[in-house]
Amino acid sequence: MPDFRVNDLNISSTLATMPCSFSFSVPAQSGLGISGASGIGKSILLKALADMLPHQGELFLDDIESQRILAPQWRKKVGLLPAESQWWGDQVGDHFHNYNDTLFGQLGFDKKVMAWQISHLSSGEKQRLACIRLLMNQPEVLLLDEPTANLDHSNREKVEQVIIDYQKQQQSPIIMISHDQEQLETMCQQLLLLQNGHYEIKTLNKGVIE
Repeated sequence: MPDFRVNDLNISSTLATMPCSFSFSVPAQSGLGISGASGIGKSILLKALADMLPHQGELFLDDIESQRILAPQWRKKVGLLPAESQWWGDQVGDHFHNYNDTLFGQLGFDKKVMAWQISHLSSGEKQRLACIRLLMNQPEVLLLDEPTANLDHSNREKVEQVIIDYQKQQQSPIIMISHDQEQLETMCQQLLLLQNGHYEIKTLNKGVIE
């Protein structure tokens, strides 16, 4: 079962307003929420955890340290769902190696979606498809940047359930940014709160931040 550990991670070379160093751990099948004001650096922190930005300190997945393997190998194990997904081909099918009936069906698509034009997709459709693409790559850790921000209530619940199901099956740690308190309480046991150049980690216990 994978555990994710962060030792003295410093991102001040990218974000000068965040001089502190981060140390925390997210056990297997556990969730850590990240919260804070807009622009404070939540997405930058998440990208650093994916080894996509310069940083100091150590990132561990069990006994694997990020600097000891190639960055693409780390990002395959520690998968990031960005707030704005990237699409390079003209059709949806250009971005998938195969079609997964279960995942696509759970998020409201059938096989015809593979022929849809990317340019015609709504922001919500892109978000759901990006979630499917991430999970089909089978990462061991999920880094989620506002995974349901563009979704209505029904689709938000579908995405949350798909992620929860994946976490149970794979025993994956989840680290997610969200401004939705209810979502954080549903999916996370801890909360990392960013404030004015420092952070606090609080326990989420039955809907109450301690």
